[in-house]
Amino acid sequence: MIDLGIQSLTNFFSIQFKLKQFLVTGLALVTILLLSSCAINPATGGANLVLMSENKEKEIGLEEHEKVLNSMPLLEDEKLLAYVREVGNKVAKVSHRPNLEYTFNIIDSPDINAFALPGGYVYVNRGLLTFMNSEADLAAVLAHEVGHITARHAVQQQASGALASAASTVGGLVTAVATGSGYVGSQISQVASIWAQTGLSGFGREHELEADQLGAQYLVGAGYDPAAMINVITVLKNQEDFSRRVSGGGGGYHGLFATHPRNDTRLQEAIAAVGQLDGTEITHLDDENFRDQINGLIVGASQGSQSTETRNRYYQAAMGYTLVLPEEWEVVETITTVTASAPNIGSLKIEALRLQDNIEPRVFIRDKMGISNLQKSEALEQYRLIGFTGIATSQETGNPERVAAIYFGPRVFTFRGDIQDSNAEDEIDADLLASIRTFRAIQRGEAYSGNEMKIKFVQASEFFDFAVVGRSSKIANFPEETLRILNGYYPTGSPEEGEWVKLVE
Repeated sequence: MIDLGIQSLTNFFSIQFKLKQFLVTGLALVTILLLSSCAINPATGGANLVLMSENKEKEIGLEEHEKVLNSMPLLEDEKLLAYVREVGNKVAKVSHRPNLEYTFNIIDSPDINAFALPGGYVYVNRGLLTFMNSEADLAAVLAHEVGHITARHAVQQQASGALASAASTVGGLVTAVATGSGYVGSQISQVASIWAQTGLSGFGREHELEADQLGAQYLVGAGYDPAAMINVITVLKNQEDFSRRVSGGGGGYHGLFATHPRNDTRLQEAIAAVGQLDGTEITHLDDENFRDQINGLIVGASQGSQSTETRNRYYQAAMGYTLVLPEEWEVVETITTVTASAPNIGSLKIEALRLQDNIEPRVFIRDKMGISNLQKSEALEQYRLIGFTGIATSQETGNPERVAAIYFGPRVFTFRGDIQDSNAEDEIDADLLASIRTFRAIQRGEAYSGNEMKIKFVQASEFFDFAVVGRSSKIANFPEETLRILNGYYPTGSPEEGEWVKLVE
């Protein structure tokens, strides 16, 4: 009995010892793995837990960039884009990771935001550009986003498991801006990339402050005044506070500051320290080029924000419909008909008719349009509208024609697309069908070419008054306050005589 008890006790201690050895070995392996996953942050010099190489970071960035391009419309203004890229590359070149291949793009959205993806991808919204008042302001926004990239903030969040968690909570967030025609909803839930969603909503207080400090350093290196970082954040914070006051909505650019930037001690100290760097020299002082680029920029909703195919979208306000026509086709219109055509290529005639009988679109084409034996025929269901389409031979020209009928309210809209170039029949037909598929009602509040609000720079007179100029502005709601915020004079103050100010017309 005693021997048996001693044996059992011996076995117990042996098991405990082996278990302890196993745990120590396991902890050592985990420690080794963690140490092997730590990398020196190229921007701060500190150690960060990361789980990917720079090559992998670039690969992910490219994949997520493609998702952004597929879910967000880009602004089709090559001149402005070239300018933004020029300014962005100035700050990227003096960053801690100058060898990355940086890509700067403008998202055609009225939302006030910008974001970055791993590997060098930076995006700035058109809506945010309207709040910039100098090239230094623009450089500050781009430098802040470059700071996120150089410090690998997104990669750090991914390594800590915070990326997916953060992305799961931002889908319903709303950022809003007073535009005169209402409030514009957030773009966060519209993009498929969880990396972009996290970038849009912000990386947290510490990382945002670090991006501001890094951005200020890059401003100095590129010849800009680092105080621009404070200036631009102040303008955006004013907009956020005003938006929250009048609408109850919150969440501005990255939703960063609970307090006002001018009262944020840590931010002030960080920027001030950068301003004391040796060799600081401000070389970018002339903003004439900046004004030339921003002048005429659309404020709020635009034709472009409705579709990526912006240059050739046609609006028929009298009938309440819109569609995208083939590029560079000339348009001739009456109240009930529209004809788009290109010489020796083809034409597309759209006609509105009163719908008299309750019959299917397919039957309408056969019985009312007198067209039978359709080829490549199919039903259409788009934007809550129904229709039918197919290929026939034109009785007038003998050419193949794309035919369609779409029911819209009390009317039926007929489409007859004449294909003239027999050598490109398939390509032309594909263009015609693509146009027909874009036919829809003009949405409530949708802006279209000719009625958008736009920035206009003017020089202030001796007695310039925001209240007075606000009365003639196209901004419907709070015009004085909105103009003050756009120009950095909120809630009070007036520009000096001769100073350039932005109006909205």
